[in-house]
Amino acid sequence: MVSQFGSLGYTIMGKTADLTVVQNTIIDTLHKEGKPQTFIAKEAGCSQSAVSKHVNRQLSGRKKCGRKRCTTNRETCSLERLPLLNHTQCQRRLTWAKEKKKWTVAQWSKVLFSDESKFCISFGKQGPRVWRKSGEAHSPSCLKSSVRFPQSVMIWGTTSSAGVGPLCFLKTKITAPVYQEILEYFMLPSADQLFKDADFIFQQDLAPAHTTKSTKSWLNDHGVGVLDWPANSPDLNPMENPWGIVKRKMRNKRPKKCR
Repeated sequence: MVSQFGSLGYTIMGKTADLTVVQNTIIDTLHKEGKPQTFIAKEAGCSQSAVSKHVNRQLSGRKKCGRKRCTTNRETCSLERLPLLNHTQCQRRLTWAKEKKKWTVAQWSKVLFSDESKFCISFGKQGPRVWRKSGEAHSPSCLKSSVRFPQSVMIWGTTSSAGVGPLCFLKTKITAPVYQEILEYFMLPSADQLFKDADFIFQQDLAPAHTTKSTKSWLNDHGVGVLDWPANSPDLNPMENPWGIVKRKMRNKRPKKCR
């Protein structure tokens, strides 16, 4: 029983209203087994006073005070898992960074980074911020027109220490078959252009179309080595820099006035 509850890894101090569903279950289970409150508090990850108040409240039959909970038990459990998931992702990123810290410039020079990004042509509600004086809220110089459903285009591209590859403009959703066509007609030519006959390592994120069995088989059949990549790590990809440059230039470019 100790090993079952001893892996919570966090402590919540304070009132019984702060206890989670999992902690309440642990307290009730261990209390029925006759465990002391100090032991229960340690296993549940809360203060002894919180355990005491919870037990006394259960014995008296008094309902909890305060605002009624607006989430179901399932939703509450999902919310409780978020910090643990984020912590796991941070640990994986840190492990990846420590492993790649020893890489040399020559090793990084062999990596072909890739990414896709959405570009809004009219930007919708994503207009640039402006500095204005009091009373200039409706000045034409501080306003920019917008549309409800802005036009956009998805672009896929690559970059490496040797330069950038050709861009692929996508008109459909990126599924596994579409992505494999991108690899065939854009990634491989980019590698030939940038690396010639030298070996290279292909970088891609963990999007669903990138990690399907068919895509992995395609990469393996074409002898393409793939760089291991941590989840949710766009800030580690150098492709974000050229994307940012292009998007800033698009925002700063004002449309021509109609005569």
